[in-house]
Amino acid sequence: MGIQDAMHRWADCIAACNACAVACHHCAAACLQEPDVKSMARCIALDMDCAQICQLAAAFMAGGSEHAAETCRLCARICRSCGDECGQHEADHCQQCAEACRHCAEACERMANTAGAVA
Repeated sequence: MGIQDAMHRWADCIAACNACAVACHHCAAACLQEPDVKSMARCIALDMDCAQICQLAAAFMAGGSEHAAETCRLCARICRSCGDECGQHEADHCQQCAEACRHCAEACERMANTAGAVA
């Protein structure tokens, strides 16, 4: 698959990954401003992991990497984990992050499940 084909075919997943990375960065920064930062430690750690894997997955898809599908599978798992953690917190930034994570996980799962048929 050429780079232009990859960009077009996975545009929705790339957009979901980029949006999730932004939401995770915002959530981590906002969690650091919470009164009880220590209670947000796992949320912050997962936000950072999730943002990093989302950025990598988007870059792999944009570049047409042969490892894009397996990276998206991992991205989906990390997004689910981050979304589950963020979903447990009442803060708006956590709820928004949880929603972005769920959306990204679904997009990455679709990408990974259909990429094999294209490769």
